[in-house]
Amino acid sequence: MSIVLPALQGPKTPAFESYKPYSAPVRRPIEPVGRYFLAHATRTLRGHTWSEFEKLEAEKNVQVVEEDEDADLGDEEQSAELLATSPREWKEADLYAVLGLSHLRWKATEDQIRRAHRKQVLKHHPDKKSASGGLDQDDFFKVIQKAFEVMTDSNKRAQFDSVDELATVAPPSAKSEYDFFEAWGPVFETNAHFSKKQPVPLLGDKDSTKEEVDAFYKFWGKFDSWKSFEFKDEDVPDDSANRDHKRYIERKNISNRKKLKQEDNKILNEMVGRAQKEDPRIKAWKEAIKKEKEQAKWEKGAGSRAAAEAAAKKKAEEEAAKKKADEEAVLAKADAKKAKEAAKSAKKKNKRAVRGAPKAANYFGDEAKAEIIDGDVDLLLEKLDDLQLVSLAAKSEGDADAVKAAFVEMVSELTTSGTLKASYVKYFV
Repeated sequence: MSIVLPALQGPKTPAFESYKPYSAPVRRPIEPVGRYFLAHATRTLRGHTWSEFEKLEAEKNVQVVEEDEDADLGDEEQSAELLATSPREWKEADLYAVLGLSHLRWKATEDQIRRAHRKQVLKHHPDKKSASGGLDQDDFFKVIQKAFEVMTDSNKRAQFDSVDELATVAPPSAKSEYDFFEAWGPVFETNAHFSKKQPVPLLGDKDSTKEEVDAFYKFWGKFDSWKSFEFKDEDVPDDSANRDHKRYIERKNISNRKKLKQEDNKILNEMVGRAQKEDPRIKAWKEAIKKEKEQAKWEKGAGSRAAAEAAAKKKAEEEAAKKKADEEAVLAKADAKKAKEAAKSAKKKNKRAVRGAPKAANYFGDEAKAEIIDGDVDLLLEKLDDLQLVSLAAKSEGDADAVKAAFVEMVSELTTSGTLKASYVKYFV
């Protein structure tokens, strides 16, 4: 194929002068090259549509795989919601789950990605689904191809990892009780993946030195993340008919990336600040410094041996009082545990009473509906609070009609309050 270039226009200003004479023009043939042109030519010569071409390329990627080689890849069962993902909404899907790699995520190697992709192609190929009488899976197959395209492109994969909410471990709840190092260690380990600077210092343990801890929080206080958030971009129109609109979308995407970056940095800074505040090592060092200052002040102000002895006596009394308080606290905790176990046992007893009431009442004369009645009772037990359970258990003995009325009354109470949907109940309505 030959391309004729347009003739050069003359100089726009008369002041233009050539430094040297022009060389003689040379006619050269220009041919399109590259894998994208070859792909286009292949589709054109063979008359394939885009969908047909994608299927053929996927089939080429599928090779015979030994069972033990792929035993740990691609075996995850996709949810019905994921399988129903439209190709137009592929960005909303968990692309690692699409390939069956949600347990590995950013740790998955390119080889693992390719092997998992082969498994998904073999499992979800539209021709195979059609041959087995299954539903049309062409849409999800396209999502698989999109996921594979992203995961085998380092830039696109980094863009997806930037917005992958499942890539990191969330900090522990501030109101819960937890071991500081067990809870916060995985949080920093998973976030370390996003640092431009490697290696990243990790949390350490209770035996870490003050220098190590200071260096750790200094690094994370200036954490430089490579997250870019392009994956959240709105698609820019391919046509150039409205360049103003195209520029508007591009500016909007840049602004949104900047906003997401600021929000991510804020969340990270707050996380680091909270961890530093809760770190037991820092608390212990501050307490030690405080005690040293207090001790120095006391020694400086002590005027006599009597004062020192009085302080020692006071300290001994405080330690004794603390020891007594600790012992009382232990006893109180043990009593509370016994009370909790007793309440738990009573709750189990009440549940047994409620669950066995219909059977004891011969299923209210509807033994043919025993399975339905038992199902309603199990559903009811899931929705009852402790007071309602005690009340219903107290009414679960005696006349069959009275027991049934008690169940109907409780169902009415729960459906009225919105705790239980009436459509779920099959018998006590």
